[in-house]
Amino acid sequence: MAQGYVKVTDLPQVIPVFPLPGAILLPRGQLPLNIFEPRYLNMIDDAMAGDRIIGLLQPQGGPQGRPLPLPGLSPVGCAGRITSFAETSDGRYLITLTGCARFRLSGEIPAQTPYRQIRVDFAPFEADLSAPPIDDIGLDRDGLLDALRAYLESRGLDIDWDTAETAPPEALINSLSMALPFESSEKQALLEAPSLTDRSNALTALLTIDAASDGEGDAPSMQ
Repeated sequence: MAQGYVKVTDLPQVIPVFPLPGAILLPRGQLPLNIFEPRYLNMIDDAMAGDRIIGLLQPQGGPQGRPLPLPGLSPVGCAGRITSFAETSDGRYLITLTGCARFRLSGEIPAQTPYRQIRVDFAPFEADLSAPPIDDIGLDRDGLLDALRAYLESRGLDIDWDTAETAPPEALINSLSMALPFESSEKQALLEAPSLTDRSNALTALLTIDAASDGEGDAPSMQ
């Protein structure tokens, strides 16, 4: 169960949105964020005074040469609950967003707030509210870790392998999907994977393909 939400009707149908390129949130995943823009500081203030729910979506650009006043939004995102909050001496907010459930974007609503608000449909992803069985997702852990090892070696990176080898399947797959520096379109494909097994297979394929090419990126955090 995600943050005490039993069914999709327990979640708000209109939520503030944080468009963040190259970043995804997944159910029960934890995403640390450094908030400093005034409009998003305001968004966090309002969320903390309410249900603490915000939506994370990747933005989409307009046609080439025709930038939009506001970027478009990807059709699928994930709602998260602010589960930790701290304020720095220079006025920034350091928060952790814990994923509740994915949603399909139904539309943007006119808002008087400086941040954007959207109407969302959680129904297609109601299964996100229940954690998958630990041993029943068809995870080829050895295949995934072999692909991950080749990917990291090609970039001169490393992780805590003890954690990777013992982490529960969902935590392993989702943390890698969120942390590894894939392209935005690849991140979106991982987000939209219908099941954890599908996400695991897509992640292994991406690691295998990317291991064959040179790239730069930061090592993922396996906490």
